[in-house]
Amino acid sequence: MSVLLTLEPLTREAFAPYGDVIEVSGEPDKLINKGMCGRFHDLAKLDFGSGRAGISLFDAQARHFPYSLDMMERHPEGSQAFIPLSGVPMIISVAKDNFGKPGQPRAFLSEPHQSINIHRNTWHGVLAPVERAGQYIVIDRIGDTPNLEEYYFQDSYIVNV
Repeated sequence: MSVLLTLEPLTREAFAPYGDVIEVSGEPDKLINKGMCGRFHDLAKLDFGSGRAGISLFDAQARHFPYSLDMMERHPEGSQAFIPLSGVPMIISVAKDNFGKPGQPRAFLSEPHQSINIHRNTWHGVLAPVERAGQYIVIDRIGDTPNLEEYYFQDSYIVNV
């Protein structure tokens, strides 16, 4: 048995309980480089607990609709930021914690220019670029202690457009 999830557009307001939407919008906070570059300052709350920040490159295979969400993971020791390099939208599945397992998931669809930062200890699906492979810069916690919990749903959720 599967449960249908409605795909939502990715907005700062809707995504706020789970993390930060990182995008250029409005006027920059300040101009730098002799006025030739706008700085949109401090757009995400990066949190690495006892570790340090690391930058990795991810090369993710394409996902297609209908998309089956059968597993979520979380990182209790650090946030995780995803910055697209190849202009591919992604499905972002997130859920609040419900006594050590994911609560009711929500599914968002990013625009190609949007990046995200998932807050520490927030349940989320795997990296899921839509219709074609995508490459991403990922900024997350590097450390010696475990930082990954996985949960597999008995009944998957189906995300469709």
